[in-house]
Amino acid sequence: MNFRLPARAAVLALAAALALSGCGSGSDGGDEPTSSPTPAATGPSAVDTAAVAGIKVDGDAGAEPTLSFDAPLSVSTATTRLVDAGDGEPLEDGQELAIHFVAFSGVDASRVGSTWEEGEGATDLIIFGDPQLGVINDVLTGANVGARALIANPMTGADGTTQTSIMLIEVASATTLPTRAEGEAVTPAEGLPVVTLDENGKPSIEFPEGFEAPTELVAQTLIKGTGAVVEETQQVVAHYTGWTLDGEVFDSSWERDMPAIFGLQQVIQGWTEGLAGQTVGSQVLLVIPAELAYGEASDTNTHSLAGEALVFVVDILDAQ
Repeated sequence: MNFRLPARAAVLALAAALALSGCGSGSDGGDEPTSSPTPAATGPSAVDTAAVAGIKVDGDAGAEPTLSFDAPLSVSTATTRLVDAGDGEPLEDGQELAIHFVAFSGVDASRVGSTWEEGEGATDLIIFGDPQLGVINDVLTGANVGARALIANPMTGADGTTQTSIMLIEVASATTLPTRAEGEAVTPAEGLPVVTLDENGKPSIEFPEGFEAPTELVAQTLIKGTGAVVEETQQVVAHYTGWTLDGEVFDSSWERDMPAIFGLQQVIQGWTEGLAGQTVGSQVLLVIPAELAYGEASDTNTHSLAGEALVFVVDILDAQ
């Protein structure tokens, strides 16, 4: 399923940047971006590096900075620059990073969007070390909380033209996440698929004989966490595995050894309805009819999972 990150419209620029170097999330759970990164070359040229080095960043850490540069500015491949290494705790692989950003168009230096304008807590979440983050991992390696980095990324639009997106990101905080759901075990209702966990918490599933596709969503709590209640407008950090009713695994964050982050407004309806109202730390079994997953198969709906009822086991590690 590989969900895309953010829920806010302004952050599409960040989602695109997170897809650079050909490492896009390719979400089945949300809409596709309207533009895509230009395939990465072997690395930034001297001209690319000089262009990003010439961007002036003004303003104190913790507040939205001002970016000054001569437009048009373009790069041939994703190019980064660490502006400030930060003076907080060192960043570690696997941590959840809360990121502020401001984005500009390289065409005319116009400001495209900013998380700061939405308030101090309006950050977006990433998992440091996630391969999907491409050069963002590289530029933040060895940095600390408070780090600021510039990212210039060429984007190819639907019309075939390429424009450069310029973004400054700032690491507002870093959180070490639990690796699995933690809380009180809940006895599930009879007749549901049976979930078994290995020693690390990775789930497997066994379907009862004669199990049929549901007509309504089933959201069965298996472990009740003690964290905050998840709201449908939040971003959720989760480990999950998804199965079709024939027992085939079609997606699993456990297989990638990296939890996923997604906005609950950016995923299939069964996830939105089934996870909103749960608590952080919980494990939830979702049994989702096709109409709340990818819809019924048709001439206009050719998704590979269209017409399929789906089953997920989701560990909710955090929500913000």
